Parts: sequence; C-alpha cells; structure tokens
Amino acid sequence: MKRVLPLVFVLALSAPALAQTVDNQGAKQLSDNLARYFGKQIFDIGFLKISVDGDAYKLAFDFKPVAALLAKDQSFKFDVPPYSMLTKPRKDGQWDVSADTSLAGSLDFTGPQGPQHIDLSISNNKFSGVYDPGLAAFVSGTGSMDGMTMKTREAKQEADVSAGAGTATIMATKAANGGIDFTVAQKVLSFAETIKVNDPENGLSFPASISSPELSVDATGKGFKTKPLLDLLAFAVANESDEKVKANQAEFKSLLLAALPVWERIDGTYRFKDFAVESPVGKFGATQLSTAFGMDGVSQSGKVDYAIKASGLTVPHQMLPAWTVPLLPTDIDLNFGGADIDLDTMAKKAIEAFDLNKNPPLTDEFGNGLVAEFLAKKPKVVLGHSTVKNGDIEVAMEGEMTFPGGEKPDATVTVDVAGYDKIVDALKEAAKSDEQMAQAFPFALAVKGFGKTLPDGRLEWVIDTKADGSVKVNGAMLKGPDAVQDDSAGQGDNADQDDSAGQGANQDGNSGGDDGSNGTDNSTGDGSTRGDSSGGAGAKLQP
Repeated sequence: MKRVLPLVFVLALSAPALAQTVDNQGAKQLSDNLARYFGKQIFDIGFLKISVDGDAYKLAFDFKPVAALLAKDQSFKFDVPPYSMLTKPRKDGQWDVSADTSLAGSLDFTGPQGPQHIDLSISNNKFSGVYDPGLAAFVSGTGSMDGMTMKTREAKQEADVSAGAGTATIMATKAANGGIDFTVAQKVLSFAETIKVNDPENGLSFPASISSPELSVDATGKGFKTKPLLDLLAFAVANESDEKVKANQAEFKSLLLAALPVWERIDGTYRFKDFAVESPVGKFGATQLSTAFGMDGVSQSGKVDYAIKASGLTVPHQMLPAWTVPLLPTDIDLNFGGADIDLDTMAKKAIEAFDLNKNPPLTDEFGNGLVAEFLAKKPKVVLGHSTVKNGDIEVAMEGEMTFPGGEKPDATVTVDVAGYDKIVDALKEAAKSDEQMAQAFPFALAVKGFGKTLPDGRLEWVIDTKADGSVKVNGAMLKGPDAVQDDSAGQGDNADQDDSAGQGANQDGNSGGDDGSNGTDNSTGDGSTRGDSSGGAGAKLQP
C-alpha cells in the first residue's frame, strides 16, 4: 500500500482537467498529458495503456516490456504482475481515482556483495481518492492492505520483513501563499523484521529481529509547490539532451525560481509501540519510540529539526556492571537541529550565475564566495531542550553553537540535573570495586562544586565556550583563551625585542648569582625586574 501511493500521487498530479464525457478522445488527451511528464516511450513500449472502461478511464500497467528491456542487462531482472487504475471525472470538476495494486513479484540484481534476490507480496492492496486538477493534488484519499511480506537474500545476509493490516489517508487544501497544505497518516499492524548475518571472513554470524505491534507514520506539509515541480518534470522530458537544456537554460532558470521555496514546511514522524530488538546480547525495548524530522523550505532563515523520543526503555543487564543498572535511562527526549539557515540567497544567486555552456557551470571562486557569505550569516547548530531520565534522576540540556570566524565555534550549553547526589552515590559504591570508577569519583565531586543550586534543588551548569578557546562555567573562567600564535615572531623589530629580553634574562641570572637576588631576601636588580615583567606578559597568554 505505501509503495503505490507515491505512484498514484504523481500520476494524479499530472492528470488534466478533461471534459466530463468519457470517450476515446478523452483517453487520447489523458495519454498525451501523461506523456508530457513521463515521455512517450512508456506508451510506445506498452508499459502504460489508457482506454475507456465504462464511465471511467482505465490505466493499465504492464511490466513485461520494461522487464524485457532490462533483461539485456543480465544483472537486473524482475517479475511483477500487471495492475490497473481507474479514474473518472466528477460534476464538480474533480476526479475519482481508484486502484488495486495487490501483487506478488520478485527482483534479481547484482549488488556490491554479489547477487541479490527479493520476493515481495502485498495482499488486497487498494487505494481510492478524489483528485483536484486546480490544486494538482488529492483533496482526499484512503488506502488499505491486508498484509505484506518481503524477503531478501544475498551472499552474507538474509532478511524477512512482514506486516499485517494497514491503512492510510491523505488530504490536501489550497495553501494561503500558493501550492498546497497536506496531511498524510499511515498505520501498519504487526510489523516485524528478522535479519541473519553470516560473514565468517569478518567473524560475524548472528540473528537479530525488530518488532512492533503498531507502526504509524504522520506527515504534514505547508505550501508544497505541486504545479511548479510538475513544470520542471515536463521541462526535463522535453529537453532530454544536454544540448537542448543548454539552449533553453533561460527557461530552466525561470522554472527553478518559480519552484522556490519548494515548500514552506514539511514535518514527519515515525512511531513504534512496544518496540523490541532481539539480539545475541539480549533484548532491547521501549514501550514508545518515535523519530521526527522537520524542515523549512528554501528561505532566508530556515530551520531543520530532529527529535528522538523513547519511554519505558529496557536493555539487557547481563553485559553491564551491577552498579550501572540504577543509572540506566528509562526515558529520553532528544531535540536537535539547525536555525538561521539562509538557503534562499544561495539558491537564487546560484540559479542566476550558473551557465551550462561553461565547464564548470559555476566557478570555484563563486562557490567559495557563496559558502563564505552563508557562514557569515551565522547559521546555528541547536540543541533543543532535551532530557534523559531514570526515576528521580533527570539530566536536562539545551544550547546552541555558531561558527563566527570559521572552523572554531562559539557554544553555550545549559545542563541541569535532578538527583545528582544519587549519581555520586552510585559512583562511590562502584569505586569500591572498580579502579576506573575510583578515579572518576573525585571528578564527579569536582563537577558538583562548579554547579549552581537552583530553588528546586537541581544543579545547573551554564557552559560558555568561545572560538578563542576560553571556557566559562556559570560565569567563572575555567580556561582562558588559547595562546596567540604570532607569525612574525623572530623577524624585524620583534626579533630585536626578543633578543633584548633574552639578554635581560641572562643579566638577571648573572645578577642573581652575584648579589643573591634570587627571591630569598625579596631583593631584585633592574634586570630581574625586566625579566619578571616579560615573564608576566607571557603568562597572561596562557590559559
């Protein structure tokens, strides 16, 4: 089911707004319209055929011609049964679309590890939806399947994937600033995957499995530019040769600009219930596990966000020291990403500047300047508020990092801990039998000394590091700036001054030997004073 939705979506996006009468002329018009986006070859070889079927148009897909073409390359073969879609116009100008893509097929090809074989079966896989030509999108759609299995075989690994019943929905509306806003939701029951690795050359031979009684996927998009993207696809089909693209690069640039920002925002989340991993070292699990990703479109201040959340974490204890068990996290919530990312300026300048008639289309100087301008706007690496918990212990952190002068970053991270004394107690107990923990225990006490006690009893550390190498913790300088490297040392006037300083030091040493001004009687000569001043200045450069 999840594999047919993208194909149905693309085909429906390119469907024309035909007259309501279903006839052979309409079938030809639909064929011509699809050929604009996918080329005429798919019709010429018989891969796709459109005909009238009652009050609807039937799109019949036959994979045999494609298999015959690929059979010329003995390293790639596949066997997939034909399937069809039905689409018919509605009185409101929209279109009904339906498909049954149940299949049982196979694929053979040669990969990096040698021959590979895949068997795929999807039972009772169906889709139906309503497509709006004005939006170039489905305003509604539902899909379902009874089950799916997939087996892969290669020289050093086997994998079996299965899933039970599944459902999917899709909806779209017109976006305020152009394009569409959409939502997609999918749920699959009884997901399972088993992997068997047999690689004696590298000493690997083990089974592993992943399972979840319920897997769900949710995605949302705002301002997705469906029509401009279809225009780019049509341009690619109409200008297949490099010569045509070069001759029409002005149109190409115009289409690229029209497609920006591609979308305003896209977000997606995978969720697993009762997630379990069986491995040779034991069972790992989580009652809830999710991963999320979000990304702004091409903008002047874009964001990228990632999140990993898990609750009810369990890990096998037999491989761990007993003292670590009370400290193992049971819940995690990690959030990170980037901010202030200006892709808009880069994209527009690159589109304006590239010339396909030159090699390379963009010069290295232009590319380096573009990157320098991008970094000058100080994009951020962001650690959003994140937590790791276990009972009464919670570690929370958040911060951000920029690169103001190049490779070395400025970074600020705030860490606060509830239950720090419990961590110290666990390390203290471990120190009785573990030499490494005995060495770590004093460090844990020292770290506590740097902390600030908050009103709720939590300990907080605000860590501020600069590109110059300095480090502050809660405002106190823990490490000063790195020593400044003077490339002119030993040359010109500086060299003369260095020599004079050296002579002064020698004089100091001689004076100290002659008159006893070595610090035992608090007496120094002029040379000694100069030596101390020179040494003091040098010391200020040290952390």
